[in-house]
Amino acid sequence: MPTSENEQVHGASTEAVNLLKRNSDDVGWEYGVLVDANNKDKVRCNLCNKEMRGGIYRLKQHLAHEGKNVTKCPARTQQASEAKAKCKKALEDAKRKREEKTVRELELRAEVDVSSVGESEEVTCVGSSQPHKLGPIDKWTRAIDPTASKTESLKQQQLNKELWKERSNEVYKYIARWVYNHAIPFNACDNDDFKQMCEAIGQFGPGFQPPSDDLLREKLLEQEYARTKSLMQERQAEKLKNGCSVMTDAWSDRKRSIMNLCTNCAEGTEFISSKEMSDVSHTSEVIFELVDKAIDDLGPENVVQVVTDNASNNMGAKKLLLEKRPQIFWTSCAAHTINLMLQGIGNMPRFKKVIDQAKAFTIFVYGHTRTLNCLRYFTEGKEVVRAGVTRFASNFLTLNSMLEKKDQLRKMVVHTRWDSLKDVKSKKGKDTTATILSPTFWKEVKLILAVFEPLFKVLRLADGDVKASMGFIYGELLKAKREIKEVFGNNETQFKDVLAVIEKKMKGRLDSPLHLTAYLLNPHYSFTNPSIFDEPKMNEAFIACVEQFYYHDEDKQDQAANIELKKFQNREGAFSKKLARTFENFDYNPASWWRLYGSHTPALQKMATRILSLTSSASGCERNWSGFEGIHTKKRNRLTTARLEKLVYIQFNNRLLSKREKIKIKKTTDVLLSSDTTEVQGFLQEGGDDCALVVFRDEEDEDEMEGTGIPWVVIGEAVGAEEQLERRRSGRVREARELYEGEEFSSEEEEYESDEDEDE
Repeated sequence: MPTSENEQVHGASTEAVNLLKRNSDDVGWEYGVLVDANNKDKVRCNLCNKEMRGGIYRLKQHLAHEGKNVTKCPARTQQASEAKAKCKKALEDAKRKREEKTVRELELRAEVDVSSVGESEEVTCVGSSQPHKLGPIDKWTRAIDPTASKTESLKQQQLNKELWKERSNEVYKYIARWVYNHAIPFNACDNDDFKQMCEAIGQFGPGFQPPSDDLLREKLLEQEYARTKSLMQERQAEKLKNGCSVMTDAWSDRKRSIMNLCTNCAEGTEFISSKEMSDVSHTSEVIFELVDKAIDDLGPENVVQVVTDNASNNMGAKKLLLEKRPQIFWTSCAAHTINLMLQGIGNMPRFKKVIDQAKAFTIFVYGHTRTLNCLRYFTEGKEVVRAGVTRFASNFLTLNSMLEKKDQLRKMVVHTRWDSLKDVKSKKGKDTTATILSPTFWKEVKLILAVFEPLFKVLRLADGDVKASMGFIYGELLKAKREIKEVFGNNETQFKDVLAVIEKKMKGRLDSPLHLTAYLLNPHYSFTNPSIFDEPKMNEAFIACVEQFYYHDEDKQDQAANIELKKFQNREGAFSKKLARTFENFDYNPASWWRLYGSHTPALQKMATRILSLTSSASGCERNWSGFEGIHTKKRNRLTTARLEKLVYIQFNNRLLSKREKIKIKKTTDVLLSSDTTEVQGFLQEGGDDCALVVFRDEEDEDEMEGTGIPWVVIGEAVGAEEQLERRRSGRVREARELYEGEEFSSEEEEYESDEDEDE
């Protein structure tokens, strides 16, 4: 009995400490807690027990011995020294980020200059009856107030804060009114283009007349289209040097069907054009003609491969293209193929049972207002359902989210608050409670996550647009298979069915001569494991790839296959340098490696740099569909195809340029092999009470979600284009139901018939 009481006391104290810890990765929370869970401002230092106000920032100053208005932590232990170093670094990093943001803001404003266009910098008002135009000196003056007391008049002004506070607030009201009345996403105001627009209007001064709708749809559209096109011309040098991939995909709504074309090179994806396809079937011949014309426009010598999904009409177009252009590769989309792997594994009886239980739980909870409110109470407002790039990625993210909240969910279903809900007393409610309390369920969830995670990482690799993935896709799939074997303890009877699904989907898709050659020519793999060169499968694939790449050039074929590959294998010349064996840096790029060290093997160098600069997925081509949907809506459905294409061209390519610029500035960590699930394209965006709950289509990422035209936060998975246009249906109920199409679903608000799953 005493032992039991001690355990209860210990458990209660642990729970109390957890309540006082913020769910944050800030280093300060390693050394402090909240004094009161309801007061986020008052914290206590764990090293000296001093309580202070000012939140975690003040605690870090206290530990780092920084700042004038805070006492230094008197602790002198080794832990105190580590805390001092960590907190000091955190404060310096935060200061550096603020300075970088300030510099960036100044650079953005400096780029805007409308004073020299049409008139001099000093603009004077016409007529004395006009109000005086504000100038720079007005920032340092105050209006005379005869009613002010002597004390107030002598009080020192806080110039930037006080003089312009009321005036700025008035401007904010007009901006807010426009945002609210026209459903502009709130994060659209935290955008470089918006800031530059405000600066341009401010420089112009009073009397600015906004553009008419005719100007916006004609002259200004043409000007912005031309400007964007000129910016994209900078990528032509990369296409000429290392070639590019052509990607195609179709988009349809109730009135039209559009086939779009994109290119991808080392600089990223570029939308080039779209074509109205409403009056024709998407046959192999039609797709071939569209792709063939794009290749002619880009120059056949600049196109290395065409990437599409695995649909039969695309495979038919592949045969037609190989007959006309045998030197160009046609590959299957890796993201689509890996999605099929996840689908096949998820449909295996052992895994499907657990996934169905998790589905039943989320559908039940999100299908009733009371259960949803109870869930959010115990999870402190955090959602359980997570959206991913595909339905099966969503399964992984949602299961992972449930596992992270396991203790909260178990506490919820045994609490009187949950038991008091009448919905819980139904059969589905009892099943939900039993699922959460079942140790077997959580054990199987851990197993599914362990099996899905390796493939999920490869899916993110294929779907990323930061670095070319062709050189990594096959090697990472082999690594994923090894990790899955380890999950099952290398017991063949346990893992053979899972690997059979992976190998079946890989065959003829992700083990083509192009994929295997990219794997062979990536020194990250071949230098680490030289036995790759001795595998007959690799040698056959390499020879086939050389023959296709240097079609009708037998001299180059002989030079690359019979002479230069041996030098690469034996690490002769520059390949033997110590620096050539360094692959650990996250900026490692195999194409750049070949440009640096492969100059003495010119034929192999050209082939390697072009192949290793390729993408392995057509996801970039699909990302602009949300642009089409955001532009072509029920209220805006009379746009001509040409105008729609220009709007998408401007929006998609400018976002791409902005994204690439941010990557260069921030020097973000490598997305390809990272395990941080926050980089996944579908994730919860902060917004709280100001957001609507919205379900998006498949394969949309954060950038695309910003273009939907309403404040949002993702809580569910994707649906088709037709459903996307019908958002007004009972919002919350539809979210949970559409997350798992085809599931039996009911709610106290409304019932809908199940839709049939769309099987790719």
